[in-house]
Amino acid sequence: MIPPLPRLSDYDISPQNGFLPAEIPLEVLPDSYYSPWEAVVRNLQGLILSKRLRQMVDALPVLSTDLLLTEAEWRRAYSILGLITHAYVWGGDSPADIIPPPISIPFLKTCQRLELPSVATYAGLVLWNWRPLFASEPIDSLENLSTIATITGSLDESWFYLISAAIEARAGPIIPMMIEAIAAARSNNSSTVINCLRSFAEALDDLGVLLERMYESCDPHVFYHRIRPFLAGGKNMADAGLPSGVMFDDGTGTQPYVQYAGGSNAQSSVIQFFDIVLGVQHRPTGEKRDTSDSESSVPAPSHNFILEMRKYMPGPHRKFLEHMESVANIREYVDSHRFDCALVTAYDACLAMLRGFRDKHIRMVSRYIIVKSRETRSHSRSLSPKQAAAQRLNIANTLKRGDSKKLRGTGGTALISFLKQARDETGEPAIDAWARRLLNNGPAEFNDGVARLGKMSEHLDGEVEIVGLAGTWSVDDSEGGICHW
Repeated sequence: MIPPLPRLSDYDISPQNGFLPAEIPLEVLPDSYYSPWEAVVRNLQGLILSKRLRQMVDALPVLSTDLLLTEAEWRRAYSILGLITHAYVWGGDSPADIIPPPISIPFLKTCQRLELPSVATYAGLVLWNWRPLFASEPIDSLENLSTIATITGSLDESWFYLISAAIEARAGPIIPMMIEAIAAARSNNSSTVINCLRSFAEALDDLGVLLERMYESCDPHVFYHRIRPFLAGGKNMADAGLPSGVMFDDGTGTQPYVQYAGGSNAQSSVIQFFDIVLGVQHRPTGEKRDTSDSESSVPAPSHNFILEMRKYMPGPHRKFLEHMESVANIREYVDSHRFDCALVTAYDACLAMLRGFRDKHIRMVSRYIIVKSRETRSHSRSLSPKQAAAQRLNIANTLKRGDSKKLRGTGGTALISFLKQARDETGEPAIDAWARRLLNNGPAEFNDGVARLGKMSEHLDGEVEIVGLAGTWSVDDSEGGICHW
């Protein structure tokens, strides 16, 4: 029996806003009972600068979550407590690995309600942390968006979140459109599938333009040294001072240490939705494609980073992606209609645009992370031992000389190799033979006299070379990223 198509309302998804809530997120919890939380999050920047944050949090009362009455209130509580948690961990001269009961107890209950881990996820930082400047204007416009709360209070941090929020909003209408395309494929309505795929390809190109606006108001130096350290979780953070992760003290003395990845765009449900709809499948990082039958689709692996990131999505969104996997049929439909040139071209164009989006993201990672990490290493070598010892310990300066594999993204994993592999895998389902060769990456091979084409000046060994005003430098496979698309 063919599984039914998902109803968006069953999964808390808006046909206009997508994975963003249909209603504007709360700017403040309405019950004054929660004013102690609101006072702390409203003054995070001053409390961090004055080194009073941990003292203030330790003195907070342990508030009950019983007065959180609506879904919007639970989400606001989750966002607040996540921001305070990260500020508490990373807002001192050295990281704190134990979160006190005033935050731990309500945060754990809030996470249980929303089916989320106890860390500041993409949902808390982006999906539930925006407001329009004017309610009458569209929310997919960066000129009409503002964040509700940040840790650093900087324009750069706000802009970093808003780029993702605008992308989510702009991508919202794609979700019902591609479900319509799946329904059309079931009824062999090729013209509708073609129209949907053409609109999808154009929308993906538009999203890439939005992504590149990151450069306008988020300075790489500010991001790397002031924002990125606060976004880190407790996973793979031994070198940053959290060898066991973080423990949420609920007063029982029985809570274990946990290691969760920090906020990451790999936790965006809409990007994974794109992959599912187009039949793009990702393998564990470093695992090669089985080319014994290049025409067959690659079976989904049981474990990889992208699937792991679903644990950081709100429960309904995670279930929606699982439902979509059971009904996605576009790739198979196009494959069975190879004679339809317009259909094949529209589908391959979508893959090209999605791959291009990932290319833009890799360039962004290079500018915001790789270049800044090398500048930091160069600066650290010039410091005296006393100056080096006095440096504040965080993920922006824990990279040891000659130990580039230790540089990680906020998600707690080395990601350039992951990002490049995810990008290359995007082109693998292409139907047309020429398009498949064009979208393929890797060592030059000649099939039927046509060479595979590299992207971004990649050398034959897969190294990425960027040429700019500052000269030429390379991106190592081992180094991590700004976020994880």
